[in-house]
Amino acid sequence: MKLEATDLCKSFGHQTVLRNVNMNLEQVHTLALIGPSGGGKSTLLRIIAGLEKPDSGRLQLNDQEIVYREKELMAHRRSIGTVFQAFNLFPHLTALQNITLPLEKVHQYKAGEARHVAEEILARFQLSEHSHKPPAQLSGGQRQRVAIARAISIKPKLLLFDEPTSALDPEMTAEVLEVIEELRKEGRDLVLVTHQMGFAHRIADQIALLSGGQILECGPPSQVLDNPQSEITRQFLAKILKY
Repeated sequence: MKLEATDLCKSFGHQTVLRNVNMNLEQVHTLALIGPSGGGKSTLLRIIAGLEKPDSGRLQLNDQEIVYREKELMAHRRSIGTVFQAFNLFPHLTALQNITLPLEKVHQYKAGEARHVAEEILARFQLSEHSHKPPAQLSGGQRQRVAIARAISIKPKLLLFDEPTSALDPEMTAEVLEVIEELRKEGRDLVLVTHQMGFAHRIADQIALLSGGQILECGPPSQVLDNPQSEITRQFLAKILKY
């Protein structure tokens, strides 16, 4: 993955969320976005996903500029798999239908083909026996695995994770992180918003710390997490890691 942000700005009303964000990353498989709450991590992720439009600035993914017009954004969104902390599954559909519906309606799969893809992915994540269940009958970890299965079913060029374990207990968190790590080992390109510092250290090629709408540090884990240069980074890590 190659990702370049140039002077990205975003405000909601009078609140500035991103302030001239600049980043230039080449040959990165996994980017972890970390930092205090309200720093702009999720907003930056949603701009990468094409779910939010920047007020100004440019964003390029793999040397192609993302054009924030609705027609171009529709095509961009079809190529991105996004997993949210609140799962975002359709509550009235089964696990299987949550995967087949976007394949049929958005990606124009035939019903039989969509079902075959969904069943294969559910089997991979040990969810076959739960395919007939609606989200309310699944555990948090199972719901998040269904959400991940839905995201990869479209064969995305990039997978985005917005704090995918924040709503889970420790056992389910470990379960979901293991799935994400497997995807990383397959060579998939990932951007991950997380407060799991140990996990970020293990799987990320690059880590960007956002605070106050700006990237204060960006580099490999050994630099940002083990030898931070910014006082805000040191304070954040001390609070998270409690040292």
